[in-house]
Amino acid sequence: MRILIVGAGGAIGKAVAAELSQRHEIVTAGRTSGDFRVDIGDAASLRELYAKIGNLDAVACAAGNVHFGPLDTMTPEQFDIGLRDKLMGQVNLVLAGRSVVAPGGSFTLIGGVLSHDPIRLGASASMVNGALESFVRAAAIELTSHRINLVSPTVLEESMAVYGPYFRGFEAVPARRVGLAYSKSIEGAQTGQIYRVL
Repeated sequence: MRILIVGAGGAIGKAVAAELSQRHEIVTAGRTSGDFRVDIGDAASLRELYAKIGNLDAVACAAGNVHFGPLDTMTPEQFDIGLRDKLMGQVNLVLAGRSVVAPGGSFTLIGGVLSHDPIRLGASASMVNGALESFVRAAAIELTSHRINLVSPTVLEESMAVYGPYFRGFEAVPARRVGLAYSKSIEGAQTGQIYRVL
């Protein structure tokens, strides 16, 4: 298969690439690294990316920004970061990719544990991750020629130095395990699934 990994420069993206490159042709894209540059928060940038890459068998997204901060001081602009980037960025990745990904191909999106296990300062992330799960379940009903799933990991071992203070009491997982969930989504047969890596 020819697989596009968006966000391949991050910990999850690297783990996905390491797992899948053993068996498939990998194309990478990211905001600052990869074979191609893309801003998933910009629908035009996504369309340009697909035009440059050409035909694909699967798309795996490991990118998306959200704002962490106290709800009582959160602004609409800070909420919009996650809505524009992680949520609509991935929705638009699917919409623009339908004509490029071969029939029977798949989309795998990234969510996160905060959809069902919220934390202080994480209201935006919980909202976005929950919306992504709902989108995937609903889209699977209508995407009759493609499969779509979502990987929902807890905090990564590799990210604890940065995110550890937000996730007190959470048991971290290695990025390698998250890469396996992407493999299950892409190389398996299921659709409309939320693969939780806890």
